[in-house]
Amino acid sequence: MDKPREIALKTLVSIEQEKSYSNIILNKMIKENSKILSEKDKAFISELVYGIISMKLTLDEIIKKYSNIKIKKISIWILNVLRMGTYQIIFLDKVPKSAAVNESVNLAKRYGHKASSNFVNAILRKINKSDYDELFLIKNDIERISKTRSMPEWIIKELLKDRNIEEVDKICKNLNNRPKVQIRVNTLKTTKEELETILQKEDIKCSRIEEMPNFLDANIKNIENFEYFKKGYFTVQDISAGLTAEILSPKENEIILDACAAPGGKTTYMAELMKNKGEVIACDIHKHRVDLIKENANRLGIDIIKAETQDSTKFNPKYENYFDKILLDVPCLGIGVIKRKPDIKWQKSEKNIQEIVDLQFKILENISRYLKPGGFLVYSTCSILKEENEEQIEKFLEKHSEYERVSIDEISTLGNIEDIKKKFTKNGYFKIEPDESKDGFFIEKLRKK
Repeated sequence: MDKPREIALKTLVSIEQEKSYSNIILNKMIKENSKILSEKDKAFISELVYGIISMKLTLDEIIKKYSNIKIKKISIWILNVLRMGTYQIIFLDKVPKSAAVNESVNLAKRYGHKASSNFVNAILRKINKSDYDELFLIKNDIERISKTRSMPEWIIKELLKDRNIEEVDKICKNLNNRPKVQIRVNTLKTTKEELETILQKEDIKCSRIEEMPNFLDANIKNIENFEYFKKGYFTVQDISAGLTAEILSPKENEIILDACAAPGGKTTYMAELMKNKGEVIACDIHKHRVDLIKENANRLGIDIIKAETQDSTKFNPKYENYFDKILLDVPCLGIGVIKRKPDIKWQKSEKNIQEIVDLQFKILENISRYLKPGGFLVYSTCSILKEENEEQIEKFLEKHSEYERVSIDEISTLGNIEDIKKKFTKNGYFKIEPDESKDGFFIEKLRKK
């Protein structure tokens, strides 16, 4: 029995049964089996799990073509064996088809009933790469994108509200890419040049990101156990998330609020930009997530962050007109970060849109009361749906004449980020589309008059 494939299968079934996020179950399974797995095995398991969850809709479409049993009637174990085999045949060029079929049949013998192995064998022997190519010939645009990019139709329809079909197809394609590991240099402990030298000595490939001077692309495996991560020389952060802190432009000795802060990536970046001078109040509704903020701050050597368990929809009179600047990265559907959390595609639905939009607006209205007159508030989401972003700001400004947009010209602290500046619209906000190097994000800066 091939152990990596068996662990991948158990992981996929656990994710479906527990309706949990793939990274949590995968990390747990790899940790439990770490003594018997090589780094190559771990990478293969991760590729299978993330790849299959990302491409599930497409894989099921191909399986349907050859199965005389409806997908819903196939046992969860055998369906995931079929998905694993199909994924290897269609998307993993280095795996011979014979190996993909034979190992899938072995898994079916162990985790199915007597006829399961014959059923799996019959289907997988018929599947070829041409089955995937045929999906690109579908005439209907929405159906074609859904079946080739493994994207629920409701997300495609939402994206089409303010984009053309080619743009939507490109976004859906990019959301299936494996995310790059980007790290932010902790300038309180080291410099970019010093960290580059350290990584090179450790034989870790890294490269500069011109748009964001404090960030590097770095191919670090097993980051949490890496000595210089533990020492707090850097943290993992996508440049789109880091940009929210840069646009807010926190300064030394200011009093800043990060209202939906956990796990603390943006909070700690603001503290670093402030040179660890001033005060950052970081709030989250869940205590265990507030503890993550504290852990991150301690590792990075930051002592100006005060982490609090607080509900951002509830007014706290002690903070009225209290803060110089506020970062409000509200809860969202997370469409812009699907490549990091592919489960979003299957766990969310169009029914969630109104629910999340109402929550966002409630938080925005409440938190806006905490800003001093003349202060700045950055509203951001890792979503790219109009309802969660532009429409929220327009509705808020109609209702709150004491606030105004900050023009592009005023946001002058961003350094050399021409590539990102191009993403500005005429209304003066950032809308970053997910691509090979960036997550999808919306960021807008407001001023309280």
